[in-house]
Amino acid sequence: MNNEYEKVKNAYLQFLKNDGYLLENDVNERSITHKFAVYLENEFSEWDVDCEYNRNGIDKKTLIGLKEKIDSDNLVGSTVYPDIIIHHRGSHDNYIVIEVKKDYYTEKKNAHDEKKLKLYKEQLGYKHAYFIKFPTKENFKNLELKKLDECNYIELKFQTEDVRR
Repeated sequence: MNNEYEKVKNAYLQFLKNDGYLLENDVNERSITHKFAVYLENEFSEWDVDCEYNRNGIDKKTLIGLKEKIDSDNLVGSTVYPDIIIHHRGSHDNYIVIEVKKDYYTEKKNAHDEKKLKLYKEQLGYKHAYFIKFPTKENFKNLELKKLDECNYIELKFQTEDVRR
């Protein structure tokens, strides 16, 4: 696997080990993404890690062809707030975009996030796009961390080939 994937996976494992309380008690997704972003900051120290960041450079972050309930009258594109991004603020240097869902969300909701990931990559130039599921309640309690590699909780959905940094 690539270096970026290993860093994301390491942050994920650290989150599961240290902050499982949030998953076991099924707290709000924003609380989960914030705390997960803290671990990502440790892995990507040369980058800015932000939650629900709505800027691309200094412009509002929009996607053409995606309708969101919160901004359904926008004919040009919908303002979007990715769960987590790894980038350089104030520039168009977009490295990783992450959409997070709890493990009990429907396939329809997951498919919507996967569509957003594809559009983030195509329209905003992210190098890597991840869809990450977090186990909650009993699924978290029954999770064996040593067998996490056998699970499909972290999915690299889209990647730019030959990324050089």
